[in-house]
Amino acid sequence: MLMSRKSRSSGKRSGRRRSALATSQNATAVKTFNPARKTAAAAPADDLAPDPAPNEGLPFPVVGVGASAGGFEAVMNLLKHLPVDTGMAFVVVLHLDPRHKSKLTELVARATAMPVHEIKDDMPVEPNRVYILPANLDVIIAQKKLKLVRRPESERLHMPIDHFFQSLAAEQGSRAIGVVLSGTGSDGTVGLLAIKAEAGITFAEDEASAKYFDMPRSAIDAGCVDAVMPPGALAEELARIARHPFVRPSRARAKTPEQEFPESIDALGKIFFLLKQSSGVDFSLYKHTTLKRRISRRMVLQRIERVDDYVTMLRSNPEELRSLFHDLLINVTGFFRDHSVYATLKKKVVPRIIKSKSGQGEIRVWVPGCATGEEVYSLAICLMEEVTRAKRNVKFQIFGTDLSEVAITKARTGIFSSSIAKDVSPERLRRFFSRLSGGSYQISRMIRDMCTFARQNICEDPPFSRLDLISCRNVLIYLGPELQRKCMPIFHYALNPGGYLLLGTSETIGTAADLFTLVDKKHKMYCRKATTLTPNLEFTPKGAASIKPELIWRETPARSESEPGLNIQKQADRILLAQYSPAGVIVDRHLRVHEFRGNTGRYLEHAPRTARCSDSTARLRK
Repeated sequence: MLMSRKSRSSGKRSGRRRSALATSQNATAVKTFNPARKTAAAAPADDLAPDPAPNEGLPFPVVGVGASAGGFEAVMNLLKHLPVDTGMAFVVVLHLDPRHKSKLTELVARATAMPVHEIKDDMPVEPNRVYILPANLDVIIAQKKLKLVRRPESERLHMPIDHFFQSLAAEQGSRAIGVVLSGTGSDGTVGLLAIKAEAGITFAEDEASAKYFDMPRSAIDAGCVDAVMPPGALAEELARIARHPFVRPSRARAKTPEQEFPESIDALGKIFFLLKQSSGVDFSLYKHTTLKRRISRRMVLQRIERVDDYVTMLRSNPEELRSLFHDLLINVTGFFRDHSVYATLKKKVVPRIIKSKSGQGEIRVWVPGCATGEEVYSLAICLMEEVTRAKRNVKFQIFGTDLSEVAITKARTGIFSSSIAKDVSPERLRRFFSRLSGGSYQISRMIRDMCTFARQNICEDPPFSRLDLISCRNVLIYLGPELQRKCMPIFHYALNPGGYLLLGTSETIGTAADLFTLVDKKHKMYCRKATTLTPNLEFTPKGAASIKPELIWRETPARSESEPGLNIQKQADRILLAQYSPAGVIVDRHLRVHEFRGNTGRYLEHAPRTARCSDSTARLRK
């Protein structure tokens, strides 16, 4: 898939990203919805990855506004057109000269009747106010307060907008709104990705009004912007969003998006049906709390308040159906997310895999839910470094799969914004990347040739095989218990004996202890057990309804309907096996075919025959 997610303080996050709240370094964006939520207390016992509990942030929306060169005028224009009673709080983060005291607070106060404050450490956040970042400091939001952070002197790439946006996504979730205005570079892109992954809403200034379009363009190219417009129109859109019932500040205790989502099981089922009809993906067994947040987000953007009205829109608007499909997929990731995981891989896992390969052996790795490919390329770089260090002539192949064709297409190009410099060392940038015009980076051809990307659904499509490592981090957290349990036998089947499985830090193998043994508890690394039991693999055949029973070819004598043994139960079993069991053939030790089961045409074709084969021993050729 996915599917895949996958992460990014004061409390321990679910391991999906390094928190900006505990350190002064920028956090890494990842492929998951909520990097900061606590585990839900009432999670089912069979849930391998309990559903994250809702964010416990402020009950009203917080809007982060980021700008750099040419951004002052854009900020003034935005605030000038904003009503004073939106019920939102606005935090303005501009790139400022660290050597001079800023007068920005006084200047901004001229553009709006809302109270304007220069941020102090541990400042409470209130609605209908504007907060301005002082010079030479960074800001994050945590525990419902704005906290100042000393600007790190050793940081290779200073990204104060990303820094704040990521903390905003973690704290506010779907009540986070990010705005990127005029500026050079790519600051804000990673932060908008984090906000959108948390079901927040994102905007960028349009090219016609932006003095410098680099920052908005970077975010737009990353696919993380919901709307592009000039500051004046953006102010009007924010005012409209503020009045939507899913966003409007609650006078009582704040409700979560899933509580606000109208309870209509029938409507939700209709949405799942439309999605499966258009994309082939069945979301009904995914975790509904996450799906409801995503659907609510689309309803806000489309100015729809009732879920039944949204269903009506989906039926007549294929473009919105596609947008919803992509919104439901977690397609945000980062290079070397959680450095300690990669350090442990290089220490405990990779050397053993290399040692197990003799002669011209090949290392095979699979990353389900790979999103835009950063994790795939990170693993490729680690493998290349360790193989080179071991001076072994070992080839390797890494497969990255995801449900999103858009994400897969981007992954294949291997082009990333300049913001990756904060996660990738200068040595690795020099060795494995080339700098493109405009400042972006492209992974080297050598690494790209080792990585294969494809669209795949891990819950329905046959897996890769003969693998040495599967990295499935922060994918299970979005699947319901039934799909989670289904994945474990698939991973066991796909791995070589002694192969390794890597999960997210909030995920476990559950009841599959007979299939895997724990290698590293902290980083959720497992090793495949040798077992005499054959795991039950189940795959949903594509277009099962179109597979006809006569596609089972078996030479059997005709029998009359009155013959004993022919009954309704056997007929039902025969039809079910024909239509819903995996395709296959039965052969003898000479590879002569004795029976075809299901539609084998996708994988095999009959060898030409000149006569009827009464002994059912026709050979096949691929």
